[in-house]
Amino acid sequence: MIANPSLSTASPAEHLAAAATHGAPTHDPLPVVIASARGAWVTDVEGRRYLDLLAGSPATAFGHRHPRPVAEARAQLNRLTVTSRAVHHEHFGALCAALAALCGMEMALPVTGGEEAVRAAVAAARAWGHRVKGVPAGRTRVVVAAGNVPVDGGVFAGTGAERGAHPPGFTVVPYGDLAAVAAALDADAGETVAVLLEPVGGAAGVRVPPPGYLPGVRELTRECGVLFLADERWSGLGRTGATFACEHEHVVPDLYVLGTALGGGVLPVAAVVSSAAVLGALRPGEHRPASGGGPLACAVALEVLAMLREGEPQRRARERGEQLHHELAGLAADGAVTGVRGRGLWAEVDLGPAVGGGREVAERLLRHGVLVRGGPGPALRLAPPLVISARDLGWALEQLRAELMVAR
Repeated sequence: MIANPSLSTASPAEHLAAAATHGAPTHDPLPVVIASARGAWVTDVEGRRYLDLLAGSPATAFGHRHPRPVAEARAQLNRLTVTSRAVHHEHFGALCAALAALCGMEMALPVTGGEEAVRAAVAAARAWGHRVKGVPAGRTRVVVAAGNVPVDGGVFAGTGAERGAHPPGFTVVPYGDLAAVAAALDADAGETVAVLLEPVGGAAGVRVPPPGYLPGVRELTRECGVLFLADERWSGLGRTGATFACEHEHVVPDLYVLGTALGGGVLPVAAVVSSAAVLGALRPGEHRPASGGGPLACAVALEVLAMLREGEPQRRARERGEQLHHELAGLAADGAVTGVRGRGLWAEVDLGPAVGGGREVAERLLRHGVLVRGGPGPALRLAPPLVISARDLGWALEQLRAELMVAR
């Protein structure tokens, strides 16, 4: 037993020790303890400020404590927060209608998180495959691009597959390889019900597909009578400079998977949006989110959708994205990085061998007051909140340049 679990006056070291001792080791966060935040800036328990280029993966895409979703949350807290799905509430139908309108679809299924949204998308595709396409129950297959969370990240951990193995019912193909998608469909089009992939890769690093890949997948799925499921948890809702990354290739999928950016940095909200033919194939009890679509979540998400309809987040992502990629191209020309990938206000940079690993550089940047994501490999991921100013982004990139040039 912990005699006094409160750490309100503890030092950073004590916070970190408590997390290491009593928290399950499912993540490996940076050694910084955040106490407050606003916009693109966070403040730790000792009062030091950091510019946040993490964007909450992607829960805080609209920044910390954005006044519009926060105001909606406060108003809703005084009225109604949670209900059972055994009854209706005033915001549920409105959110589903707004999501359908934003996506040019007919139906939506709000859920609590991005991984649950992927599960819901696959459940809907399997239900459609069985009830509409006529594939026998238990025989439906889904083609997944390698690096998507269902294969490598344990979304379907209950299948018994080891990490990195192929879960039953999935065919895994290389990301960006249109010929591999075609071969998978040719081999098993009769039982394949969907192709699931990210229009811009995010789960396994930022990856922009080659020209023609998304339109090619769209055409193949139409020809073979299978669904195209666009996993836009990372890339959607303004991040790439468009509402959806699919728009850059003029592609409309059969289903969108939307991530926790929908919660406006206030609480986790995600969704699946598709046609009535696809989502309508589900039956009560087949995929029933325990707490998705509650009054508080719906009220916040409705305000986020209102912001997206106005177009300001997308415009800011385009403008700040141009600044981001221009500065990163300069780093590549100077030899501080060996490669840059990304779209909009989102990028990943490959580090030279003399600079150090991504995690090592991310920890060094803490001393400069900048938060970035560094993986175990030689890369850094930059995903600033869409509200970041040109001045703040420029300052952060100056810190990155200073650290990389010295290390080089």
